[in-house]
Amino acid sequence: MTTLSTEAAVVAPAERLRGELVVPGDKSISHRALMFATLAAGESRISGAGDGDDVRSTAAVCRELGANVERVGADDDEIAGRAHPTSATVDYRVVSPGVDGLAQPAVDLDCGNSGTSLRLFAGILAGLPFRTVLDGDDSLRRRPVARIIEPLRAMGATLHARSDDSLPPLTVFGRSPLRAVDRWTPVPSAQVKSAILLAALRADGRTTVRESVATRDHTERMLRARGIAVRTEQLGSDDADGRTGAVAISVEGGRTMTTIDERVPGDVSGAAFWLVAAAIHPDSDLLLRNVGVNPTRRAVIDILRSMGADIEERPTGGPEPDATDPGVGEPIADLRVRSSELRAVDLGPADVSAAIDEIPILCLAAAHARGTTTIRGAGELRHKESDRIAGTTDGLRALGADIAADGDDLRITGGHPLVGTTVDSLDDHRLAMTFAIAGLSANGQTTVLRPNSASISYPGFFADLGRVGS
Repeated sequence: MTTLSTEAAVVAPAERLRGELVVPGDKSISHRALMFATLAAGESRISGAGDGDDVRSTAAVCRELGANVERVGADDDEIAGRAHPTSATVDYRVVSPGVDGLAQPAVDLDCGNSGTSLRLFAGILAGLPFRTVLDGDDSLRRRPVARIIEPLRAMGATLHARSDDSLPPLTVFGRSPLRAVDRWTPVPSAQVKSAILLAALRADGRTTVRESVATRDHTERMLRARGIAVRTEQLGSDDADGRTGAVAISVEGGRTMTTIDERVPGDVSGAAFWLVAAAIHPDSDLLLRNVGVNPTRRAVIDILRSMGADIEERPTGGPEPDATDPGVGEPIADLRVRSSELRAVDLGPADVSAAIDEIPILCLAAAHARGTTTIRGAGELRHKESDRIAGTTDGLRALGADIAADGDDLRITGGHPLVGTTVDSLDDHRLAMTFAIAGLSANGQTTVLRPNSASISYPGFFADLGRVGS
């Protein structure tokens, strides 16, 4: 039983968890599909996109730049953003003049709460010959942009931000062509990588981004699918200055995207909440339909399996293996998860990078596992919608978990029963959903403050919570 208001969600423990779920369309892919459709001249169709506030922000920015972005089948209230539909996904029709037909917007570009929107649009706008301002809500204005500014300046664009070029709003004076660069990213980040690769499309020559750890590769796959040649090279220790697992991603400038129709798979980050919910509950059996299982995004599935989670995976779509071009398209699967006996794991920086958005819900799994779980090198979590290290630690500790933070590391000893209490989401969607999932297995009612933040990525989350819990 779940009751929801604008101030709080009250979650009662569930006797059992049963049902089938369709999670929202993958947020990362939805952002990129809208952006890439705006860069390609002609009509693109996007089916199954996520319908959270972040994706709506990207759609609005695309409109301001000159693309006609239509929510297919949506009513006037939904188009105006005055109501969230109960469905997990939405379809879009985008008609764009193409990158050379985009025009300077008449207003500042509002990215809302979406760091992906701000950072990727910065890369796009760096190669367009006009001035734009990227802004957002109070939370976004606290998120750092220096890692975007520095490489885009090196490519020839002019960028400025407040607080000594560290915080939004971000002003971009683009130029074309940009200069090609060959750069290491100091901290592995798919958003920083993607911003550079999108700017590289307007550069003179080949741009290469080198990462010490491979990050999610949606941008590379989606560029290839639209006719852009992207080269990915595994680097040996000599080439990578001793960095094991390093990769180099290269794009030739001066290329033009073609239009395609995109099917967006279900968001594995949204599915992660239900995977953990079912794994930690003593009487559960959930089926998650059509979830994206991209090799660079599926770490949460593999980590949970290594903890002992009973997760069955049945492929339902995606590309056939192609040795000459393995990076086109997104693999999709149904996931069935049942009650499990979990055990502790040790997660290092590479694991954290691969599952950065899922660390809060993995901490909840660890609180129900035998032994002590360690999570090392999670500093990137301090720069999300909230300080997620502090928020996760404070919230789960209030619920009775044995969890502690030491700098950028976390330590969770399982086996301590959780007890319902009042916890604050800090207006962070992933914390709101993590604490609500905790409430399904806690003793007594759990009250989650500021629950509406879940609409950032999963508008129907609390409806789904009430539907599968009984």
